[in-house]
Amino acid sequence: MKTIKDLGDLRGKRVLVRSDFNVPLDGTTITDDGRVRASLPTLRTLLDAGARVIVMAHLGRPKGAPEAKYSLAPVAARLSELLGQPVALADDLVGPSARATAAALKDGEIALLENIRFDPRETSKVDSEREAFAGELAKLGDAYVSDGFGVVHRKQASVYDIAKILPSAVGGLVLTEVKALSRATNNPERPYVVVLGGSKVSDKLGVIANLLTKADRLLIGGGMAYTFLAAKGYQVGTSLLEADQIETVKGYLAQAEKAGVEIVLPTDVVVADTFTADSPHDVVPADAIPADRMGLDIGPDSEKLFASKIHDAKTIVWNGPMGVFEFPAFAEGTRAVAQAMIDSDGFSIVGGGDSAAAVRKLGFDESRFGHISTGGGASLEFLEGKELPGIAVLDSADGER
Repeated sequence: MKTIKDLGDLRGKRVLVRSDFNVPLDGTTITDDGRVRASLPTLRTLLDAGARVIVMAHLGRPKGAPEAKYSLAPVAARLSELLGQPVALADDLVGPSARATAAALKDGEIALLENIRFDPRETSKVDSEREAFAGELAKLGDAYVSDGFGVVHRKQASVYDIAKILPSAVGGLVLTEVKALSRATNNPERPYVVVLGGSKVSDKLGVIANLLTKADRLLIGGGMAYTFLAAKGYQVGTSLLEADQIETVKGYLAQAEKAGVEIVLPTDVVVADTFTADSPHDVVPADAIPADRMGLDIGPDSEKLFASKIHDAKTIVWNGPMGVFEFPAFAEGTRAVAQAMIDSDGFSIVGGGDSAAAVRKLGFDESRFGHISTGGGASLEFLEGKELPGIAVLDSADGER
């Protein structure tokens, strides 16, 4: 992959950058600006080089048309604060506002297009529709930089098709992500421990199957743990359960035993009456969950167990919280895993999405982790061994232009 240096002298050049600004909002207030901050090094590199930077990004899942609640206006304001310079916001994508905003930029100035998913062609499954949109976007710039790792697993116009049109390079964020995740997939230092949480087993079927051939230990928490517990014959009460995945999980347990891969499940859980922050709650053994209660976190014995399994690891990957960390009463399992990763001497990767949000919400120093990914789904697909279209196209684009 070409890097920004390979694009040559960028002074006076209009550079289109695909960033990932899919941040959580409370109304118009950004509640976690981690992805915006992660974009800064690449943007500053381009601005310092005298480029005229035009950023493309998405927020949420609009239905192919403008929706006020998905406007990138809060992002433009926050980006302006972080960069210490104005960030113009075009109110369209390839229309008069975008063209005028791009034309008005001077060397070292930056603009942001409105939510790229306000145009249905961005995510179209029809190649010609995406290609047409990418062609219109490309008219705004002289070069393209891919720096939104959270979307490189998508074949979308601003991620994939545009790289076939303009001279293209990988941004610093994506390059860092690829290098870090490669440490966990290409001959990782052992013991190699993977901690998986989150709500659904079905979201992680591919990565579990792949890790059973690579990892030394899999620690399973979060909502997905209850399907594993059910596969072992335990009753899980009203906990989140994917009954249609029980047989698949039984197969994973058998495969892990045969391969010598240790699967570690919670030994106790925090159960509650309802899925609410103030619900009455208790700790019970994992094999004694009451029929009328639900598990919302791993328990204190499980915290100690998981920490002991992380302690001697040389490579640790974590994707998915251990419980409903947004509620303080059910955040301790997630806190324990994060702390164990910090305490370990191994190279630690926090696999984006809710795990990265939990690290910040729970007040951990991000620099204590080896790498915090900005892409939950992209991180999972990388660990699964899948080809990521937004990466692959950068390897092949020179031959296609």
